[in-house]
Amino acid sequence: MLQRTTLGHGMNSVNPLRNAETVSGNAFSREQPPDKLTLREHEIEIRVRYQETDAQGRVHHATYINYFEIGRIEFLRAAGYSYRQLEEDGIQLVVSEISCKYFVGAKYDDLLKLKTKVVRAKGARITHDYELTLDGEPVVSGRSTVACVDRDGKVKRLPKWLLN
Repeated sequence: MLQRTTLGHGMNSVNPLRNAETVSGNAFSREQPPDKLTLREHEIEIRVRYQETDAQGRVHHATYINYFEIGRIEFLRAAGYSYRQLEEDGIQLVVSEISCKYFVGAKYDDLLKLKTKVVRAKGARITHDYELTLDGEPVVSGRSTVACVDRDGKVKRLPKWLLN
């Protein structure tokens, strides 16, 4: 299942599932996690803002890592659960590994598409792959692994509904 979300200059999500009471056929309130995360892939659009560019007019290389984080957060939101709710439930997902491969530089006002995929969710870790494109052409690709920790920073197993 692929869910699309558009993010503009202000990075505000226009998410049709945001206020929905059902997600992927599983009914739950916003306070309760789904029985199982059925969403495996999510796509958003990101418009490059001026402050994200460097002196050469291209997106600064570190900005792509921020785009990946936006992809993870919006992925979770599209699945019906916010990162804020995770934190309120005592769950934090911290980056333990991240990589990025650059193909071409994006520029101010380019409209990029970021596809975020869950590759693996097992034990205390989730691995995501990212594909960022401009007009269908690759800009960057990446991979991250996040680890589940409690409020004290101690590693803990992922909630059952996040496992695949």
